[in-house]
Amino acid sequence: MASYQQWTLLLGLVCMMISGIMAAPPRKPLDVPFGRNYAPTWAFDHIKYSPGETEIKLVLDKYTGTGFQSKGSYLFGHFSMKMKLVPGDSAGTVTAFYLSSQNSEHDEIDFEFLGNRSGQPYIVQTNVFTGGKGDREQRIYLWFDPTINYHSYSVLWNSYQIVFLVDDVPIRVFKNLPNLGVKFPFNQPMKIYSSLWNADDWATRGGLEKTDWSKAPFIASYRGFHIDGCEASVEAKFCATQGKRWWDQKDFRDLDAYQYGRLKWVRAKYTIYNYCTDRKRYPSLPPECKPDRDI
Repeated sequence: MASYQQWTLLLGLVCMMISGIMAAPPRKPLDVPFGRNYAPTWAFDHIKYSPGETEIKLVLDKYTGTGFQSKGSYLFGHFSMKMKLVPGDSAGTVTAFYLSSQNSEHDEIDFEFLGNRSGQPYIVQTNVFTGGKGDREQRIYLWFDPTINYHSYSVLWNSYQIVFLVDDVPIRVFKNLPNLGVKFPFNQPMKIYSSLWNADDWATRGGLEKTDWSKAPFIASYRGFHIDGCEASVEAKFCATQGKRWWDQKDFRDLDAYQYGRLKWVRAKYTIYNYCTDRKRYPSLPPECKPDRDI
């Protein structure tokens, strides 16, 4: 039988949930083999598999990088990857994990991990393209070394918001704000992609630091391969289960007070660039920035 203290704690938790103070974190991702949800896209010999495909490694050398994509296309969902980034001197390299639609006015939701010289912190760049328009870069340092252990990088995307999460900590939110004239990706299914490639013309200190090929091969490791999305054909603009999945429910229409607190912590301690505060590029505040609490 539960004690009085246990019942009191339970009642308090219920009250917090009702009031919206307690976080509603995404469901725990389901770890599956690589081949269940993904397939290689290029340089097949530069992808290395563990037994059972529970882990893969992408390899970049002076000849080529490599990448993979989801087998299906998705219109909303929760997408998560466990990654261990290129260790040591990774300057000039980019490890990407992103969603993208298939047409010219494409929608895209980006994680890009920008390599560094040994001893310098990794930079995580996020971006959101809607109707072919991007230029919404935000950059943060991570609060851990992403090359030592696996960490989870996730996107929660529904008709209300896009949330970027690192180990379930929100690092960015992009709201659906049609009343402000801001386009939102809601009718173009997207595939999920990941790649490891050389981008030393811009990736590290704006291209000042070049890739040191004597340190090759560069290796990024992956586990998890979680997809919980509304699968649709590339032409489909509506998904039959829309509004019925867990990530479509009321708890996930906005961040709650706890999650906004975590986002504020990331903003205060780890953000190094935010397009919302770049008055040289944007003399006027982009309309989505204030409701997204990006300033």
